[in-house]
Amino acid sequence: MNWIDLIASVLGLTCVILAGRNSKYNFWVGYLYTAALFILFWKNHLVASLMLQPVSLSINILGHWRWTHPREDEKSADDSGNLRVSMLTWSQRALAIGSVLVIALAWGILLDRLFPADPHPYLDSCVTVLILMAQLLSALKKWDCWVAWLLVNTTQIALHLSVGNHFMTLVSALYLINGLWSLYSWMKLYKNKS
Repeated sequence: MNWIDLIASVLGLTCVILAGRNSKYNFWVGYLYTAALFILFWKNHLVASLMLQPVSLSINILGHWRWTHPREDEKSADDSGNLRVSMLTWSQRALAIGSVLVIALAWGILLDRLFPADPHPYLDSCVTVLILMAQLLSALKKWDCWVAWLLVNTTQIALHLSVGNHFMTLVSALYLINGLWSLYSWMKLYKNKS
C-alpha cells in the first residue's frame, strides 16, 4: 500500500468537497494536500506535476485571500465577507482555452526534451496546465472552474492509471462526481449572487 497516495487522496477529496460546497476552509486542507502531492509526484518522477506544486500553493494563497477579502462589488449576497460566484465572458473563455492549448503543447515539448524520465510528458503537461487554469478560476470563484476541473479529472484518471497511483485514480473518479454536483451547485449560487 502506498501511504502517501492514500493520504493525498483523502486530503484532495476533502479539499474539493469543501470547495464544491463553497466553504473557505477548503484552503486550509489545500495547503496540506499540496505538500502530499509534492511528495507523491517526486516519488513517481512526474516532473510537470511536481513543478506544479509551488505554483499551486501560490494560487491557493491567492484564492484564500480573494474568497475572504472581496471588493465591494464582489461581495456575496448571503455573506458580505465572502466573494460571490461569477462567470467568465465568452471572450475570456476563448482566451483561457487558447492559453491552455498553447502552454500545454510548449510544456510538453520542453518536458520531452529535458526530462526523459517523465513517462508521459504531453499528458503530464496537459494535466498540469489544466490544473493551473482550474485552480486560478477557483481562486477567482468563477463558475467555469468546474468545467475545467471536469477536464482535469478525466485526464488525471488516465495519467494516474498509467503510473500505478491507484488511490489517486479512484479519487479522480470521485472528483468527477463532485465536479458535476459542484457545477450545478455553483450555478445556483451564481444566479442568487451568493
